[in-house]
Amino acid sequence: MFQQIIRPAAMLLIVMTVLTGVIYPLVVTGIAQVVFSTQANGSLIREGEKLIGSTLIGQPFDDAKYFWSRPSATGPYPYNAGASSGSNLGVNEPNLISAVKDRIETLKKADPTNEQQIPVDLVTASASGLDPDISPAAAEFQVARVAKARGLSEQQVRALIEPPTEPRQLGLLGEPRVNVLSLNRALDGLTTKNGP
Repeated sequence: MFQQIIRPAAMLLIVMTVLTGVIYPLVVTGIAQVVFSTQANGSLIREGEKLIGSTLIGQPFDDAKYFWSRPSATGPYPYNAGASSGSNLGVNEPNLISAVKDRIETLKKADPTNEQQIPVDLVTASASGLDPDISPAAAEFQVARVAKARGLSEQQVRALIEPPTEPRQLGLLGEPRVNVLSLNRALDGLTTKNGP
């Protein structure tokens, strides 16, 4: 009686392990490589053989001549893809309030003449801590600083914001967003064409 139960259970375990642990992952990976190769491999951006980054993971930019990304809450360093997490700090948490004040101060020091209201996504981290995008308002807030640092007109810099801006998904999910890495690459391309 015991063998009648154990033998089918063991066979079922082996069959299901092979099906769901080997065959299914290989089939899904194969389909992904054929149909969505770029996305399946991390949406990496390369210039020749040099890896520049990924459109899915934010990168730290702190030079005045670049658009700055949303703050990251990952540790032990910003935008650590192996430690994706939010800060989990509530709105009344003194550490969050202090961090936001510091970020506001940094933005004001970088562009003291900017009188615009600072968009919230420039002073708070996303839920993952890896957000590669900022809002169009956050990009617009930085136009004057970037233009001045690059010796470009604000109109030239502003014109770069619209092409990488993605609308809401399906017209109603999420908010419009600008990929910071794509925007900064376009900015470098413009500066290269116009000279340093």
